[in-house]
Amino acid sequence: MGNGSRLVERRYLLTFILITTLFALWGFANDITNPMVAAFQTIMELSAAKASLIQFAFYGGYATMAIPAALFIRKFSYKSGILLGLMLYAAGAFLCIPAAAQQSFTFFCFSLYILTFGLAFLETTANPFILSLGSKETSTRRLNLAQTFNPMGSLSGMAVASFVVLPSLLSDQHRDAAGVNHFSELDAATKGFERIQDLATIRNAYVVLGMVVLAVLLVIAVTKMPSTVDTARKLNTKETLSRLWHNTVYREGVLAQVFYVGAQIMVWTFIIQYADNLGIDKATAQRYNILAMAMFLCFRFIATMLMKYVNSRRLLLIFSCCASACTIGAIAIVGMGGLVCLVAISAFMSLMFPTIYGISLENVSAEDSTLGAAFLVMAIVGGSILPPLQGSIIDLGTVLGHPAVNVSFCLPLICFIVVGIYGFRSMRKSQAQQRS
Repeated sequence: MGNGSRLVERRYLLTFILITTLFALWGFANDITNPMVAAFQTIMELSAAKASLIQFAFYGGYATMAIPAALFIRKFSYKSGILLGLMLYAAGAFLCIPAAAQQSFTFFCFSLYILTFGLAFLETTANPFILSLGSKETSTRRLNLAQTFNPMGSLSGMAVASFVVLPSLLSDQHRDAAGVNHFSELDAATKGFERIQDLATIRNAYVVLGMVVLAVLLVIAVTKMPSTVDTARKLNTKETLSRLWHNTVYREGVLAQVFYVGAQIMVWTFIIQYADNLGIDKATAQRYNILAMAMFLCFRFIATMLMKYVNSRRLLLIFSCCASACTIGAIAIVGMGGLVCLVAISAFMSLMFPTIYGISLENVSAEDSTLGAAFLVMAIVGGSILPPLQGSIIDLGTVLGHPAVNVSFCLPLICFIVVGIYGFRSMRKSQAQQRS
C-alpha cells in the first residue's frame, strides 16, 4: 500500500500519537463539567436554567477565542498554538481554587470560561493538524480515528464525576424514599458547612486536571513536530473569509456543527435531570451517562470502519435519522424506556462532529484551513446557547401534562433534523460533482 493511501504515514506517527492525547484532554474537561450543572443546581440552590450558565460560560469560551487562536496559528505554528492552549487550560483549572474559597458560582463560571480559551486553541489547532498529517483522501477517516480518543477522555471525566466527585457531595445525600432531595430544607449552618465541603470536592478535581495538563505541556514542549502551516507566506484574511463564505458545503457545515454540538451537550448534560425525574440520585444517574459515552466510543470505531465502505455523507444522514428516532422515544416514553432511548442517542452521535468537520473542510484550500477550522470550533457555541433554553423548559415542571424534562428534548430533535439535512444536501452535491 502506498503512502498516499495510508491512514497515518510513519514519519508523522509520533506527532499523531501526541496530538491525539489532546482530544482526550478536552473530552475529559467537557464531561467532568457536564454533570457539574446538576451538582451546582443543588449546592448553590439554583434553577436548572441558571445552573446551565456553567455550559454558557464553558462553551462560550470557544466562541470568544477560536478566531484569535486561528490568527495566532497562522502567524506562528500549530505547536505554538498547542502550547498556549495548554497554558490557558491549566490556568482555568487552577482558578477553581479562589472560586471555591469565595463560594462563588460566578467565579466558577469565569474559571471555566478561561479554561475553554485553552480548549479553543487546542481544538482549532489539533483538528486541522490531524487532517494535514497525510493524504487528503484519508483525512476524514484519520480525524475520526483521532477523535476516538475524545470519548476515551470523556469516559474518564465521567468516571471521575460518577465515582469520585458526585458520591462525595454531601448536598445530594438528603433524599427520601421517593428520591426527593431535601437539602434546601436544612438549617443555614448545616447548608453552609456542606456547601464548603462540596465546592472543595469540585475544586480538587479541577486542580488535579490542571497538574496533568502541565505534564502534557512539558512533553509536547520538548518534542520536535513537523510544521505543516506555511507561516512565511503572507495570507489575506479578507480573501480567505470570502472564499469560505462562498463555499456552500463549508458554510452549511458550520451551521450544522452549531446544532450538532448543541444537541450533544443537551443530551449529555440533562441525562441527570431526566433520571432525577425518575427518582434516581445523581451518582447513579451519571452511570447512565457513562453507558452513553461507552456506546459513543464503540460506535465511533464502528463508524470509522464503515466509512471504508459507505460514503461519509450518507452515513451522516443515516445516523442522524437514527438519533432523531431515539430522541422521539426519549420525549414520548415516560419511565425507564425513555431513559434507555436517551442513552441510545449517543451511539448515533458518535460520528457527527468529526464527519461534519471533515466534510466541511474537504474542499477548503490549505491556506484557508486554519481559519476555516476556527469557525468550525466557534460552532461549539451551540453548546453555550441551547442548554440554558432546555433548562428553562425543564424548570416549567410539566408541559400539557407531560414531564417538562421529556418535552425539553424537542430541542435536540430539531438539531438532529438539521444535521440530517446537511448530510443529505452534502451527499447530493458530492454526487452532482462526480457526475459532472
